[in-house]
Amino acid sequence: MSAAVLLDPARLDRPDTSVQHQPFPFMVAHGQLPDEIRGDLDRDFPRYSSAGFFPYDPVDCGPSVNALVRDMTSPAFARAIGQRLGIEGLDGYPTLVTVCRLLNKRHGTIHTDSKSKVATALIYLNQQWPNTSDGCLRFLQQIDDIDSVIAPELTPLYGEFAVFKRCDNSFHGHLPYEGERRVIQVAWLTSEDEKLRKTRRGKFSRVFKSLFGRLDTKLGAGRGRNASHPD
Repeated sequence: MSAAVLLDPARLDRPDTSVQHQPFPFMVAHGQLPDEIRGDLDRDFPRYSSAGFFPYDPVDCGPSVNALVRDMTSPAFARAIGQRLGIEGLDGYPTLVTVCRLLNKRHGTIHTDSKSKVATALIYLNQQWPNTSDGCLRFLQQIDDIDSVIAPELTPLYGEFAVFKRCDNSFHGHLPYEGERRVIQVAWLTSEDEKLRKTRRGKFSRVFKSLFGRLDTKLGAGRGRNASHPD
């Protein structure tokens, strides 16, 4: 694997990048990862057997994924995001990294993210995706309508990237999907205390799902397409 930067802030300036500030600030950028490291990232992605987002642990990942996380959490990348979304001093906030390999139909309900988050970024790593809108990220006008889209939905394919400023109306979600959906998420948080709290909760969730994963899947099976939760 090359020692070069994998997630280069300069690549955000591609002509097909979209930045919007209404109804809340967000950016969608395509082709953000080099083609030549596809195989490395596929090999090095953690082999979680449970569905959901779990706190990043370098031990779970190979070198290319760890390098990508370093790029996503670098001050230079945070400054680039902040400049484009109008978030001053984003590089000064603590970061929480979570990683997802699998989803069940419970996940993706419409929400804003919690008030402890300043901004959230997602880089997708699926090599292919079925011909469906299920599981595709949508930024939304309303919390109770998955079809109130304010931008084209984002298919979670390799190198697709999205980031948004957390606001009281930063509604987002996706249609129910069950299966492999690889994504690394970075959240810039309001405090180190919030990072510790969320990390502890995430580790507990991982243990719980390893024991009761089938129950978690059953609970989500009947989720409605417009299901939501407040944060």
